[in-house]
Amino acid sequence: MKENKLTVPDEIVMNKIYFIRDQKVMLDRDLAALYGVETKVLKQAVKRNMERFPEDFMFEMTEAELQNWRSQIVTSNSDKMGLRYLPFCFTEQGVAMLSSVLNSKKAIEVNIQIIRIFTKIRQMLVDNTELRLEIEKIKKKLDNQGKNMELVFQYLDELLEKKVSAKPIKQIGYKLPKKK
Repeated sequence: MKENKLTVPDEIVMNKIYFIRDQKVMLDRDLAALYGVETKVLKQAVKRNMERFPEDFMFEMTEAELQNWRSQIVTSNSDKMGLRYLPFCFTEQGVAMLSSVLNSKKAIEVNIQIIRIFTKIRQMLVDNTELRLEIEKIKKKLDNQGKNMELVFQYLDELLEKKVSAKPIKQIGYKLPKKK
């Protein structure tokens, strides 16, 4: 089995994945650059095949989302970043569907790579979630221990107060004669 040579470094693809509408998405212009086609060509292919791209596969970014996205990646509002139109945002399923719309060898190779990266990201999130849950368990145990320690110190303080406020107790037992 021949191993496919990666066409784009994984880091570049990962840096093109954004979190919009609580979903990991890639923008049309980034995908077009990865596929080696113009954004206009990609958008035309998608518009000719809209039935393949339901809302959970692809959506058009709103003006407010575009402004928020620009502010997140620290660019000035005057800089349109080559965006004359609101970009299409493709979810993982939408990226997979693009390979059937853009029927080129490069598009298929890049899609395979992107899907693998989405899978890696999902696995990292699962691993982080498991780690976060373990940390929460430890925090709860520490909180309980802290509460228990507070209770112990409270009881000790009460005992000390009782000892200080108590009348002196007459000692009992044998008295030794004093030496001369």
